[in-house]
Amino acid sequence: MSVLELPAGIRVGIDIPTDDATFTLTERPCEDRRGVTVGSVEQAVDQLTERCRAWPQAAAVCDDVLRSFDPAGPARAGVITESLAYSTLQAGPEFARWLAERGPATAPQLPDPVQARRDGNTLHVRFNRPQRHNAFSTDARGALLEALEVARMDPSVDEVVLGGNGRSFCSGGDLAEFGSFADPASAHLARTRHSPALVLDELTARLGQRCRAEVHGQVLGSGLEMAAYCGWVSCDPDATIGLPELALGLIPGAGGTVSITRRIGRWRTAYLVLSGRTVNAATALAWGLVDEVRPVTLR
Repeated sequence: MSVLELPAGIRVGIDIPTDDATFTLTERPCEDRRGVTVGSVEQAVDQLTERCRAWPQAAAVCDDVLRSFDPAGPARAGVITESLAYSTLQAGPEFARWLAERGPATAPQLPDPVQARRDGNTLHVRFNRPQRHNAFSTDARGALLEALEVARMDPSVDEVVLGGNGRSFCSGGDLAEFGSFADPASAHLARTRHSPALVLDELTARLGQRCRAEVHGQVLGSGLEMAAYCGWVSCDPDATIGLPELALGLIPGAGGTVSITRRIGRWRTAYLVLSGRTVNAATALAWGLVDEVRPVTLR
């Protein structure tokens, strides 16, 4: 067994999974959640080295946060740790560099960013910004919380179904809105005091698999993070699944270091963040990131 030291102190195991490594790469099939099968270990290491060199602060903070979370512990503690780390990175040079490269942007205000419909005791909640692959915005967060509050407060709601209109479930945070926070402290308070992740965690504790997400198309960033809180995640075979936040100089910030780690362990979660690679529905099912792959349906 060998462990390579990458920039930012990231430790990558080779072939034989180990707890000590951030994750282990192998070219052989691997059921151990500490390991990730890749086509070429050498190429994967080169790509990871390049990314950790480009975003060393975000990579190091990601590793720290994932190692500090206890999957058996309460979600709130993990969400607060994640948000404080996210706020730190928002004030750092890597995120500032990304903002400068992106340039000025304004997030469009679209009507009804979330739709909610009650059918008997089932509450259907759908992201509704199909023009932007349901990119998650501040107004969408407020509308989602308002919709989920119905299920949270009304015990007669015994099923919640989360989905998305159009070609994608949710493509993650709206990049045009990034950088609009007044300051990192205010952003932290907004994330933790108005958190869909914590409400979904509470609903899943009550409803189990009857709190479910139906995902398709782009399932990225905050979209994946929120879906992973649900007790059951069904996935179209066309889905593209991943955590792209490192390329912004950030880590997952919608509770994903909790929800995704609970499902697939810190090692594969770290791989998704640090590599920036997406996985298909079959891999997501094998890892336990989703619970079923459903047949293709017309939308």
